[in-house]
Amino acid sequence: MTMTAILKTLSTLVAIALVAGCASKVDAPTQYDLGLLPATATATATGTGTGTAVSTASALPAISLADVNAPAWLDNNMMYFRLAYANQQQPRPYANSRWTMPPAQLFQQRLKTRVAQAGGTVLAMSDAALNIPVLRIDLDDYTQTFDTPSHSLATLQIRASLFNGRVLLAQKSFSRQVATPSADAAGAASAFVAANDGVIGDLMNWLATVAPKKQ
Repeated sequence: MTMTAILKTLSTLVAIALVAGCASKVDAPTQYDLGLLPATATATATGTGTGTAVSTASALPAISLADVNAPAWLDNNMMYFRLAYANQQQPRPYANSRWTMPPAQLFQQRLKTRVAQAGGTVLAMSDAALNIPVLRIDLDDYTQTFDTPSHSLATLQIRASLFNGRVLLAQKSFSRQVATPSADAAGAASAFVAANDGVIGDLMNWLATVAPKKQ
C-alpha cells in the first residue's frame, strides 16, 4: 500500500470516528424545580388572583393529602408551552428543558413544605387518622403561554376538593398567571415559583375557613 493510500485510509477512519462521536453525543436536558423556600414565605405573588398569608398556625387544620392528580399529558416531567397567537390548543414540549419531576409532584411537595412552614400538619393518606379531612387536588394546567413571541405567562390552574369521608365539604378552583422574566424555559421556571406560591397561599387561606375545627 502506497503512502498516499495509507493517508487516505487514515483520513477516512478519522472522519468516521468524528461523525460517530458527534452522533453519540447528546446534551442532557436542563432541569428545573421550584427551588428552596425562604425562611418566611408569603402567600402573595404577582399575577391574577388575590390572597394574603395565613396569619397563625392555629388557623390551619390538620389534613390528609391525597396524591395530586394530573391529566395524562401532564403526567411527565416535560415543560410545556402554548403559542396563543398561533394555536393555543396545542401544548408543545421544550426539546432540551425538563422539570425534575412531574408538575403534580412539584406542586404537592411545595404545598407540604408551605403548610409545615406555617405550622400546619399534612398527613399522607396511609397515615391519616379518622375524622381528618381529606384534600384532593386536580392539576388542570401547568403551561407557559406565549401571547406574543417575546412575552409569556406561567399559567397554573387547580381544583381543590375537601372531603370528610365520602362527604364533600367544599370545593374551589384556584389559578394564577405570572409574567415570565424571559420568554424561554428558564423564565417559565422562575415564574412558576411565584405561581405555585400564590395558588398555595390562596389554598391555605381557603382551608383555614372551610375545614372543620377540632372540638
